[in-house]
Amino acid sequence: MMADQQFAIRFFGLVVKESLQIVRDPSSILIAFVLPVILLFLFAYAVSLDIRGAPVGVVLESAAEPARELAAAFAATDYFEASFARDRRAFDSDLIEGGLRGVVIIPQDFSERITSGGGAALQVITDGSSPNTASFVANYTEGVVQTWLAGRTASTHTRRVALEPRFWFNSELESKAFIVPGAIAIVMTMIGTMLTALVVAREWERGTMEALMSTPVGIAELLAGKLAPYFVLGLAATVGCALVARFIFGIAFEGSWPALLVLSSVFLVPALGQGLLISAATKNQFVAAQIALFSGFLPALLLSGFLFEIDSMPEPLQWLTFVVPARYFVASLQTLFLTGDLWAQFLAAAVPMLLIGGVFFGITALNTRKRLD
Repeated sequence: MMADQQFAIRFFGLVVKESLQIVRDPSSILIAFVLPVILLFLFAYAVSLDIRGAPVGVVLESAAEPARELAAAFAATDYFEASFARDRRAFDSDLIEGGLRGVVIIPQDFSERITSGGGAALQVITDGSSPNTASFVANYTEGVVQTWLAGRTASTHTRRVALEPRFWFNSELESKAFIVPGAIAIVMTMIGTMLTALVVAREWERGTMEALMSTPVGIAELLAGKLAPYFVLGLAATVGCALVARFIFGIAFEGSWPALLVLSSVFLVPALGQGLLISAATKNQFVAAQIALFSGFLPALLLSGFLFEIDSMPEPLQWLTFVVPARYFVASLQTLFLTGDLWAQFLAAAVPMLLIGGVFFGITALNTRKRLD
């Protein structure tokens, strides 16, 4: 009983000491609460896979009514900002100089072919220097044509097969709906890893860590006591990011808040463990920040599936993604926001995150014990 009381007193003292350190250090509050909001705004508005108002040229070689109706459809859509001409050569310089993202050519025989029931072809010229935008322009052009054809079919009572696409989970196909939840995972990777790495490395620099190690506090108590306040801080930052995503960006949140807390708690295990390992290995704030950036933030950004599909990566990189905790957290958060609580998927993601975190903490404890000897 006495040993348990002493353990509780020591652990409580470590937590209070670390909490006071957070309160006295404004940079910890800035990293935990201000930086996530700034990064979320940057990801939400700067990283977008949607296009709106893309400048395109529409060459109307035919003056007949069907061709003019299709040209009006391009003018009416929000996806394009259309300019019109009778000759395709009028847009050559604008396309070369980047003033236009594409040129749609409605040929001279378009109206006759449509009226006769035959197949009519359109030509779409896009700027291939920006492959993603070129692909979107081509796809959105096809969408405008299909919408116009569907309306024309209904008005002329012509029997045709019409496609009715339906999109689950993200019916508006807004990239923001899956970018923002994934961005939360990227932000929390940097916050959890860098915050722990910098703060603990600072104690190594000041010599206070050695003072703690000279006390009867065990290694497990020391690590747990130091990380407990940052664990709570990380959970608070995650909830704050989710609230910003839900109520400021208007992202649907189909899951539950308890599921968010569980997933975030599991993810913070490898994030904080990695930061603690970096700080114990470097004992220098500048070096710790650089290593946290290259070993935490960049792999989370590039190898988690947030920006690039994992299945499209080379096979060696695909295997490497299995040791990136953000891979599991990104997919889990996107599922939580857009689909709901799928606990089977969450459990499958939690196990590898806990294993990775266990490896980080094990190496840190072993490394610290050796230094105490």
